[in-house]
Amino acid sequence: MPKRYNWQLGREMDYPFEAPPPARQVAYVFDTNKCIECQTCTVACKTCWTSGKGQEIIFWNNVETKPYGGYPLEWDTRLLAKTGPAAWKGTTLVTPTVFETEGDKQPPNGHRPAVDDYSSPNVGEDDITGTIEMGAAFSGVHPMWMFYLARICNHCDHPACLAACPRQAIYKRDEDGIVLIDQERCRGYQECVRACPYKKTFFNVISRASEKCIGCFPRVEQGQVALCVESCIGKIRLHGFLTTRGEPRPDNPLDYIVKIRKLALPLYPQHGTGPNVYYIPPVHVPNGFLEQLFGPGVEAAKTMYRKLADDRQLLGALLLSGASQRIITRFEVKGDEVLGWAENGDEVARVPFTEPVYIRKHYDEVHNVYRHNTT
Repeated sequence: MPKRYNWQLGREMDYPFEAPPPARQVAYVFDTNKCIECQTCTVACKTCWTSGKGQEIIFWNNVETKPYGGYPLEWDTRLLAKTGPAAWKGTTLVTPTVFETEGDKQPPNGHRPAVDDYSSPNVGEDDITGTIEMGAAFSGVHPMWMFYLARICNHCDHPACLAACPRQAIYKRDEDGIVLIDQERCRGYQECVRACPYKKTFFNVISRASEKCIGCFPRVEQGQVALCVESCIGKIRLHGFLTTRGEPRPDNPLDYIVKIRKLALPLYPQHGTGPNVYYIPPVHVPNGFLEQLFGPGVEAAKTMYRKLADDRQLLGALLLSGASQRIITRFEVKGDEVLGWAENGDEVARVPFTEPVYIRKHYDEVHNVYRHNTT
């Protein structure tokens, strides 16, 4: 089987296909510390892309509560039960990926969810890790915890869905790295559903074909962020591109956050698919749990996040989350502001580090009226 270098694993790994990296790679940063699970992203995606017949159980975007939530049910723990926990030597993965556990010329290791696994989108919602005595209150470090995990297709560097498809109906676009399914070639074998470690390919029972997140590519082609990013109330999402054919650029916010500073980490990198949705780990959750989700860089990322107030360059890049409907490809910190530019050179964002406060007088002399808290 051909070898590919996986920078998230720090080593080469087996992958069925040889292909150069795309010209650039679409990527996202999600800050789990800011997500309130309002599901606005889910509704925006659902109403735009998956509101048709046969798509009732298809959620390209969903937000689940960890440690007990998951859609479809136990999408991650069932695969982990087969592969075992990840083991790292420093930043190098020691254990095999899903492409290295089944033998040469075999499809990626995976499982196909049962129909009933799609029946409870909000299972485990707001469930914490233990029980609380009546009248108890949190103080200091929380002994019980949970957090929200927003999920979309990862548009992986080494997609398991693509590797598993017997019809070669799945392809990765060279211009932006978005992974798509050719609906005319697909015959509904569901091998992609079985192979995807994140269970972000779905089977439409009416069309009898597989479907998945399209990365809002019609918007991306116009230089606009994905709908889930634009609609996010908490501004936890940053959408852009990673450099693939050269060194990471310090003025590219995604390169800076992901590859240079390594604040945001991939979800289950041990599977070897090279996911391109990167998460800032929740600072209140134990490292033992998080390291199985995000790999060995958790503690360093949490320390970095706690010190953001003293790191203006990194904080400036994060302040661009939700700052523009346009994809920001270049940023710069100038004085007390961070500026962002679109690919064509237009300035599309200017965010102050400190929001200005305007205090209006109780009595408005111009209009001869009094201002009240209710107006």
